[in-house]
Amino acid sequence: MKRADVRELAGSVGLGAWTAFGVLTMLVIGDGKPLYGDEDLLSWSVAHRPNVAEALARGLTATGTGAIPYALAALAGIIAGRTLRRRAIAAALCLICLGAGQAARYGVMALVARPRPDQTDWATHASGWAFPSGHTTTAALTAGLLVIAVYVRAPHGRTPLALVIGCWGALVGLTRVYLRVHWFTDVVGGWLFALGWLGLCLCAAAWRLPEGFITGTPDTDHKPTEDHAPQNPGRRGRSRPA
Repeated sequence: MKRADVRELAGSVGLGAWTAFGVLTMLVIGDGKPLYGDEDLLSWSVAHRPNVAEALARGLTATGTGAIPYALAALAGIIAGRTLRRRAIAAALCLICLGAGQAARYGVMALVARPRPDQTDWATHASGWAFPSGHTTTAALTAGLLVIAVYVRAPHGRTPLALVIGCWGALVGLTRVYLRVHWFTDVVGGWLFALGWLGLCLCAAAWRLPEGFITGTPDTDHKPTEDHAPQNPGRRGRSRPA
């Protein structure tokens, strides 16, 4: 895929995600109460809480915060780069994308100031406001960076690997509802925010970075082709025998 095509696709997907996120944010702010389906899903989680399932959910949700997402983001950059220099630059850009995305999400969370579900039903520790979900946003951003890196570099078998990575990012968000620390619309908001932020970052990268960073192609040296090869000076000026 050419750089212009990447810019157009990333810009379109990002714009669509930001539009949907804006609409959802207005609904959350305007109503001030749980939206349709939020309370039903929370009630289902309260009614289905075996100890094993809760332990698995807490283990999975822990991968969406702390050092793990940053280590995976750096890994995405290492995968995407073809040379040592490109890997270092790509890893730094992935870390910046993740860190700046988290900072922007904190700002939105403080502005919306949506309360979490009742603390008596929580099955894990949580802090801060609810919308958009922090674990969901972080895991989705990290999964998106890894998927992009896989599609840049992996010529074969990338679709199954991308699906596994995407499922991890989605499941981290769903555990936040299952553990009763977020409404489902908080999780949807996190997914949309992450998709919009990834679209913005990828569009900027496709605009500024060299072609090889986006397409995964190696740097090529300009070598003389056969058509432009110098003629044999020993044959120059000789006339063919009649």
